[in-house]
Amino acid sequence: MSKVIISEGKTTNEAIEKGLKELNTSKDKVEIKILEQEKRSFFDILAPRVVKVEITLKEEKNKEPINNVSEQDIELIKDKIEQFLKQFIEEVDKSFNYEIYSENSNIIININGEKSGILIGYRGETLNSLQTILTTIANKNSNSKVRVHLNINKYKEKREKALEDLAIKVSKTVMKTNKKITLEPMNAYERKVIHTKLQNVKDIKTYSIGEEPNRRIVIEKINKK
Repeated sequence: MSKVIISEGKTTNEAIEKGLKELNTSKDKVEIKILEQEKRSFFDILAPRVVKVEITLKEEKNKEPINNVSEQDIELIKDKIEQFLKQFIEEVDKSFNYEIYSENSNIIININGEKSGILIGYRGETLNSLQTILTTIANKNSNSKVRVHLNINKYKEKREKALEDLAIKVSKTVMKTNKKITLEPMNAYERKVIHTKLQNVKDIKTYSIGEEPNRRIVIEKINKK
């Protein structure tokens, strides 16, 4: 069942932001309904204005359930991936080395090598494509479904740090100029990094616009005074 809260504030934006902080989430992950307000008489004019909103946390969709995979299945899946990687590296560059291990129903693959840039691609596009291929290989002709996480020369950690730095830098610009800024298209993981980094920054809100694969984050100041 979806979580629902009622949030109050002097303005609609204030009520929404309070609710988002209480739910510890971002605007693109909730449904917002402005509740009908009671009519105020002349004698209420000096009373503080209160706006109430109903915020419903959306249920996460399209997340494939992960089964409890047996150790035997995990070993078979790791063997399939290793067979592919051996042939792949033989064709691409023999200097690459890799490690494969499992955590619960997740297969972790780390590839390292001086020429890793060719496997990462622009903003990780090649890495993501290779991860998709490895996931398909892992789950092909198998009743057990696993998630495959590929990292190359610690690219994901470096990219996450760069995104967090970008989020702070842009939020400061937004606060200074009172103008919202729309970032370049990012995948769901990268957008989550931005949302998470700024979710508790005072007077800043983030939300996503557009459709995949061109979905973008907007960073905006709440109180433009």
